[in-house]
Amino acid sequence: MKKLFGIIATIFTVSVLSACGNTENETQDSSETGKESASSALKAEGTEKFGKALVVYFSMPETDKPENMTEEEENSAVVIDGKVLGNTQYVAQTIRDQVGAEIFRIEPEKPYPTDHEELVDLASKEQEEKARPALKEQVANMDEYDTIFLGYPNWWGDMPMILYSFLDDTDLAGKNIILFNTHGGSGFSSTIDSIKKEESEATVIEEGYSVSRDEVDESKDAVIKWLSDLTI
Repeated sequence: MKKLFGIIATIFTVSVLSACGNTENETQDSSETGKESASSALKAEGTEKFGKALVVYFSMPETDKPENMTEEEENSAVVIDGKVLGNTQYVAQTIRDQVGAEIFRIEPEKPYPTDHEELVDLASKEQEEKARPALKEQVANMDEYDTIFLGYPNWWGDMPMILYSFLDDTDLAGKNIILFNTHGGSGFSSTIDSIKKEESEATVIEEGYSVSRDEVDESKDAVIKWLSDLTI
Protein backbone atom coordinates (compact mmCIF):
# COMPACT_ATOMS: atom_id res chain seq x y z
CA MET A 1 0.00 0.00 0.00
CA LYS A 2 2.77 2.45 0.89
CA LYS A 3 4.48 1.62 -2.41
CA LEU A 4 1.25 2.26 -4.31
CA PHE A 5 0.73 5.53 -2.44
CA GLY A 6 4.28 6.59 -3.26
CA ILE A 7 3.75 5.93 -6.97
CA ILE A 8 0.52 7.95 -6.96
CA ALA A 9 2.22 10.81 -5.11
CA THR A 10 5.10 10.85 -7.59
CA ILE A 11 2.71 10.96 -10.55
CA PHE A 12 0.80 13.82 -8.92
CA THR A 13 3.99 15.81 -8.27
CA VAL A 14 5.27 15.38 -11.83
CA SER A 15 1.89 16.47 -13.19
CA VAL A 16 1.89 19.62 -11.04
CA LEU A 17 5.46 20.51 -12.03
CA SER A 18 4.68 19.96 -15.70
CA ALA A 19 1.63 22.18 -15.43
CA CYS A 20 3.71 24.93 -13.76
CA GLY A 21 6.35 24.65 -16.46
CA ASN A 22 3.74 24.93 -19.20
CA THR A 23 2.19 27.96 -17.52
CA GLU A 24 5.58 29.69 -17.37
CA ASN A 25 6.27 28.97 -21.04
CA GLU A 26 2.80 30.18 -22.00
CA THR A 27 3.40 33.41 -20.05
CA GLN A 28 6.75 33.97 -21.77
CA ASP A 29 5.23 33.22 -25.18
CA SER A 30 2.37 35.61 -24.46
CA SER A 31 4.83 38.35 -23.49
CA GLU A 32 6.87 37.90 -26.67
CA THR A 33 3.69 37.81 -28.78
CA GLY A 34 2.57 41.04 -27.15
CA LYS A 35 5.84 42.76 -28.09
CA GLU A 36 5.61 41.49 -31.66
CA SER A 37 2.00 42.68 -31.90
CA ALA A 38 2.95 46.15 -30.64
CA SER A 39 5.75 46.31 -33.18
CA SER A 40 3.49 45.18 -36.02
CA ALA A 41 0.81 47.67 -35.03
CA LEU A 42 3.36 50.49 -34.96
CA LYS A 43 4.60 49.61 -38.44
CA ALA A 44 1.03 49.49 -39.74
CA GLU A 45 0.37 52.96 -38.29
CA GLY A 46 3.71 54.35 -39.47
CA THR A 47 2.61 55.79 -42.80
CA GLU A 48 -0.55 57.32 -41.36
CA LYS A 49 1.29 58.80 -38.39
CA PHE A 50 4.56 59.94 -39.95
CA GLY A 51 3.76 60.07 -43.66
CA LYS A 52 6.66 58.91 -45.80
CA ALA A 53 9.59 58.79 -43.38
CA LEU A 54 13.36 58.81 -43.77
CA VAL A 55 15.84 57.97 -41.02
CA VAL A 56 19.00 60.05 -41.43
CA TYR A 57 21.88 59.40 -39.07
CA PHE A 58 25.59 59.81 -38.41
CA SER A 59 27.38 57.13 -36.43
CA MET A 60 31.06 56.49 -35.83
CA PRO A 61 31.95 53.00 -34.55
CA GLU A 62 35.67 52.87 -33.95
CA THR A 63 36.02 49.24 -35.02
CA ASP A 64 34.24 46.60 -37.07
CA LYS A 65 35.71 43.69 -35.13
CA PRO A 66 33.53 42.33 -32.29
CA GLU A 67 36.35 40.65 -30.36
CA ASN A 68 38.91 42.19 -28.02
CA MET A 69 37.52 45.72 -28.15
CA THR A 70 39.25 48.52 -26.28
CA GLU A 71 37.20 50.59 -23.84
CA GLU A 72 36.90 53.41 -26.39
CA GLU A 73 35.71 50.98 -29.08
CA GLU A 74 33.11 49.51 -26.72
CA ASN A 75 31.89 53.03 -25.94
CA SER A 76 31.29 53.76 -29.62
CA ALA A 77 29.56 50.55 -30.68
CA VAL A 78 27.31 47.62 -29.84
CA VAL A 79 27.55 44.03 -31.01
CA ILE A 80 24.23 42.68 -32.29
CA ASP A 81 24.09 39.09 -33.54
CA GLY A 82 27.87 39.09 -33.85
CA LYS A 83 27.94 42.28 -35.96
CA VAL A 84 29.41 45.61 -34.84
CA LEU A 85 27.08 48.58 -35.20
CA GLY A 86 27.65 52.16 -34.14
CA ASN A 87 25.48 53.22 -31.19
CA THR A 88 23.43 55.69 -33.21
CA GLN A 89 23.38 53.28 -36.15
CA TYR A 90 21.63 50.64 -34.04
CA VAL A 91 18.96 53.07 -32.86
CA ALA A 92 18.49 54.31 -36.44
CA GLN A 93 17.99 50.78 -37.74
CA THR A 94 15.52 50.06 -34.94
CA ILE A 95 13.45 53.12 -35.90
CA ARG A 96 13.58 52.15 -39.57
CA ASP A 97 12.36 48.63 -38.82
CA GLN A 98 9.54 49.79 -36.54
CA VAL A 99 7.97 52.45 -38.77
CA GLY A 100 8.84 51.03 -42.19
CA ALA A 101 11.01 54.03 -43.07
CA GLU A 102 13.86 54.34 -45.53
CA ILE A 103 17.35 55.08 -44.20
CA PHE A 104 20.33 57.26 -45.12
CA ARG A 105 23.72 57.37 -43.43
CA ILE A 106 25.59 60.69 -43.31
CA GLU A 107 29.23 60.13 -44.24
CA PRO A 108 32.11 62.56 -44.82
CA GLU A 109 33.73 62.80 -48.23
CA LYS A 110 37.04 62.09 -46.50
CA PRO A 111 36.49 59.19 -44.06
CA TYR A 112 37.08 59.87 -40.40
CA PRO A 113 39.88 57.87 -38.73
CA THR A 114 38.80 54.99 -36.49
CA ASP A 115 41.80 55.40 -34.18
CA HIS A 116 40.34 56.99 -31.06
CA GLU A 117 43.01 59.64 -30.43
CA GLU A 118 43.11 60.69 -34.09
CA LEU A 119 39.32 60.90 -34.23
CA VAL A 120 39.16 62.98 -31.04
CA ASP A 121 41.81 65.39 -32.33
CA LEU A 122 40.07 65.81 -35.67
CA ALA A 123 36.57 66.16 -34.24
CA SER A 124 37.64 68.67 -31.59
CA LYS A 125 39.48 70.72 -34.23
CA GLU A 126 36.38 70.72 -36.45
CA GLN A 127 34.28 71.89 -33.52
CA GLU A 128 36.74 74.62 -32.58
CA GLU A 129 36.84 75.89 -36.16
CA LYS A 130 33.09 75.39 -36.72
CA ALA A 131 34.08 73.40 -39.76
CA ARG A 132 31.65 72.07 -42.33
CA PRO A 133 33.22 68.84 -43.62
CA ALA A 134 32.08 67.88 -47.12
CA LEU A 135 29.47 65.15 -47.42
CA LYS A 136 30.18 61.98 -49.36
CA GLU A 137 26.68 62.11 -50.87
CA GLN A 138 23.31 63.81 -50.53
CA VAL A 139 19.78 62.50 -50.19
CA ALA A 140 18.69 62.51 -53.83
CA ASN A 141 14.91 62.58 -53.31
CA MET A 142 14.38 64.61 -50.14
CA ASP A 143 11.22 66.23 -51.54
CA GLU A 144 9.42 62.87 -51.27
CA TYR A 145 9.58 62.68 -47.46
CA ASP A 146 7.23 64.12 -44.87
CA THR A 147 9.13 63.17 -41.73
CA ILE A 148 12.87 63.04 -41.07
CA PHE A 149 14.20 61.12 -38.08
CA LEU A 150 17.60 62.70 -37.49
CA GLY A 151 20.15 60.94 -35.28
CA TYR A 152 23.67 61.65 -34.03
CA PRO A 153 26.01 61.13 -31.09
CA ASN A 154 26.64 63.93 -28.61
CA TRP A 155 30.25 65.07 -28.99
CA TRP A 156 31.33 67.50 -26.24
CA GLY A 157 27.88 68.96 -25.77
CA ASP A 158 27.16 69.44 -29.48
CA MET A 159 26.40 67.59 -32.69
CA PRO A 160 29.34 66.42 -34.79
CA MET A 161 30.11 69.18 -37.28
CA ILE A 162 29.10 66.97 -40.19
CA LEU A 163 25.50 67.29 -38.96
CA TYR A 164 25.76 71.03 -39.57
CA SER A 165 27.05 70.25 -43.06
CA PHE A 166 23.96 68.13 -43.68
CA LEU A 167 21.61 70.81 -42.35
CA ASP A 168 23.34 73.53 -44.39
CA ASP A 169 23.21 71.49 -47.60
CA THR A 170 19.69 70.03 -47.27
CA ASP A 171 16.37 71.81 -47.60
CA LEU A 172 14.09 70.51 -44.81
CA ALA A 173 11.52 73.32 -44.97
CA GLY A 174 7.99 72.12 -44.25
CA LYS A 175 9.08 68.76 -42.87
CA ASN A 176 8.68 67.23 -39.43
CA ILE A 177 12.09 66.57 -37.85
CA ILE A 178 12.21 64.04 -35.03
CA LEU A 179 15.51 63.81 -33.18
CA PHE A 180 17.33 60.93 -31.51
CA ASN A 181 20.81 60.73 -30.10
CA THR A 182 23.29 58.66 -28.12
CA HIS A 183 25.56 60.05 -25.45
CA GLY A 184 27.97 59.42 -22.61
CA GLY A 185 25.94 61.35 -20.04
CA SER A 186 25.03 64.68 -21.66
CA GLY A 187 21.75 63.82 -23.35
CA PHE A 188 20.77 66.27 -26.07
CA SER A 189 22.64 69.21 -24.44
CA SER A 190 21.54 72.24 -26.49
CA THR A 191 21.37 70.45 -29.84
CA ILE A 192 17.57 70.59 -30.15
CA ASP A 193 17.70 74.39 -29.98
CA SER A 194 20.59 74.40 -32.47
CA ILE A 195 18.58 72.35 -34.96
CA LYS A 196 15.50 74.54 -34.50
CA LYS A 197 17.68 77.55 -35.29
CA GLU A 198 19.23 75.85 -38.33
CA GLU A 199 15.87 74.63 -39.64
CA SER A 200 13.50 77.47 -38.75
CA GLU A 201 11.07 76.56 -41.56
CA ALA A 202 10.71 72.94 -40.41
CA THR A 203 8.78 71.58 -37.43
CA VAL A 204 11.27 70.18 -34.92
CA ILE A 205 9.50 67.80 -32.54
CA GLU A 206 10.56 68.43 -28.94
CA GLU A 207 10.01 64.85 -27.71
CA GLY A 208 13.23 63.31 -29.03
CA TYR A 209 14.77 60.03 -27.92
CA SER A 210 18.11 60.13 -26.10
CA VAL A 211 19.92 57.05 -24.79
CA SER A 212 23.18 56.46 -22.93
CA ARG A 213 25.82 54.54 -24.82
CA ASP A 214 25.76 52.03 -21.93
CA GLU A 215 22.11 51.17 -22.60
CA VAL A 216 21.95 51.17 -26.41
CA ASP A 217 22.03 47.38 -26.80
CA GLU A 218 18.89 47.08 -24.64
CA SER A 219 17.05 50.08 -26.08
CA LYS A 220 14.68 48.41 -28.56
CA ASP A 221 11.62 48.27 -26.28
CA ALA A 222 12.18 51.88 -25.18
CA VAL A 223 12.44 53.02 -28.81
CA ILE A 224 9.17 51.23 -29.65
CA LYS A 225 7.40 52.89 -26.71
CA TRP A 226 8.78 56.31 -27.65
CA LEU A 227 7.59 55.91 -31.24
CA SER A 228 4.16 54.75 -30.09
CA ASP A 229 3.78 57.71 -27.73
CA LEU A 230 4.95 60.35 -30.22
CA THR A 231 2.41 62.86 -31.46
CA ILE A 232 3.13 65.08 -34.46
